[in-house]
Amino acid sequence: MTDTRPTLAVWKFASCDGCQLSLLDCEDELLAITGAVRIAHFTEMSRAHVEGPYDVSLVEGSITTEADAERIREVRRSSRRLITIGACATAGGIQALRNFAEDGAYASTVYPHPEFVSSLDTSTPISGHVAVDLELQGCPIDRRQLLEVIAAELVGRRPVIPGYTVCQQCKGRGTVCLLVSKGTACLGPVTRAGCGALCPSIGRGCYGCFGPSEGANPEALAGRLLSEGMAPVDASRLFATFYVGNPVFGNQATALAAAETGLAEQEEQST
Repeated sequence: MTDTRPTLAVWKFASCDGCQLSLLDCEDELLAITGAVRIAHFTEMSRAHVEGPYDVSLVEGSITTEADAERIREVRRSSRRLITIGACATAGGIQALRNFAEDGAYASTVYPHPEFVSSLDTSTPISGHVAVDLELQGCPIDRRQLLEVIAAELVGRRPVIPGYTVCQQCKGRGTVCLLVSKGTACLGPVTRAGCGALCPSIGRGCYGCFGPSEGANPEALAGRLLSEGMAPVDASRLFATFYVGNPVFGNQATALAAAETGLAEQEEQST
């Protein structure tokens, strides 16, 4: 009997596998997924492989080698719909920090023999190489949002994914604003909702794990942080994490770093 279920493939590029694990963490829901779709490729779950074409491909990870740049083009050619999941696939991930350093600077610091490492000078999102049909944010992604995306794909509708901020989630759960009440550095005002405002709920500022929210104004937040006494270099580091490859956060991190350099030069001239 011919299996008429739509095919789902999950692909890994440069990443930590955390977003793929979010799918495996669905547990009971995963059983329902496997009943509705045929998982044709998912190395994290099984060595079984079914040749394409695929109805939906979920792609985790950034492009960091020439081989990966070619492989993602092959995945795109064999996929009717291609959905990127997580910070690495949508913005280059934490490894995109090397995009702002001199060529090979990080490799020579991290590896005892960097001459054995073969990679591109930059870490780029999947959309920098092929057309992407949908991006799901997070480091890692939220499994409920992932289930919403898969369910929407199965019935041919647009998924309902929030674009508002972590601040709104804080208000929804009754968490007192850390930035206002305690002067705690927090990216909640500019970060997309998705985590349930977990860090602020335990007294820690938001780290920006879900990337910039719709209409984010990082310059205004940076101004507030500086007015509270934060050094530009520290504010820069706050933006230069999971989504440094996204221009909204990356450009702000660069501007703050430049401001720190300017202050250092002024101090040097005054002495």
